[in-house]
Amino acid sequence: MILLADSGSTKCAWKAIGSNVELPTLYTTGINPFFRTTDSIYEELLMDLYPATGVQIEKIYFYGSGIVNEEKANIIRLALQRLYPMATIELYSDVVAASRSLFGSGEGIACIVGTGSNACLYDGQKVVLGISPLGFILGDEGSGAVMGRKLLGDYFKKVMPEPLRLKFEDKYHLTWEEALQRVYKTEKPNQFLASFVPFLSDEISTTYAKQLVQNSMIEFFERNVVKIPDYKSFSIGFVGSVAFHFKLILQEVCEKYQLNCLAVLQEPMDGLVKYHLNNNF
Repeated sequence: MILLADSGSTKCAWKAIGSNVELPTLYTTGINPFFRTTDSIYEELLMDLYPATGVQIEKIYFYGSGIVNEEKANIIRLALQRLYPMATIELYSDVVAASRSLFGSGEGIACIVGTGSNACLYDGQKVVLGISPLGFILGDEGSGAVMGRKLLGDYFKKVMPEPLRLKFEDKYHLTWEEALQRVYKTEKPNQFLASFVPFLSDEISTTYAKQLVQNSMIEFFERNVVKIPDYKSFSIGFVGSVAFHFKLILQEVCEKYQLNCLAVLQEPMDGLVKYHLNNNF
């Protein structure tokens, strides 16, 4: 039995598959080694994952955000080894998950646009060029965290049109003191900021919301996609909740940059299952 994991900062999807069996997808909270310890990961998975899989797992493929080097990967690996001591474990970044899910053994530009954002060039076997995302303060263009950051800034600085400001105020009842506390003093500020993206989705028919999303997507392309040499010669694909919910705008931006958008997926798990069934059994 193979265990697949795809983790962002918000949630982690788990899927156990065999040559003739496939268990339902399970979810735990996000496992990002920048924000989690080995002990906290182990304790959560022991309670929420292990009872559903038991000791039948022979190999684990873990894909996740924050896996940028061996030091970070080992935070997760050690927790998984404690749970499944007989399993072999391979860990990959979330861009590898996106690449394999979107393109399988083909080539293309794989993009993640969710709570964070990322882009890379995949040659069918490995990521050959990656653009550093840099997080929501220095980068993560087009992401939910950055859109939320812009939205809150416009709300508190009264850049947002007054009718929308009144709707926002009525929905969230958020003071600037509370916002500053959540962004600068508590854990996972990126998730807090991204939590306001549904407001943009609800108001996408307004000029303000549509322009904010469009400009954010264009910024993502300008600072990531076009930095890939000969980018117009590759197909492009996207995974992530933000990409999925703003798919029409994203496709318009792809046309602006003369790119063929192969797919926009909310999550990469289905593509990962297909990839590993083709390559491991």
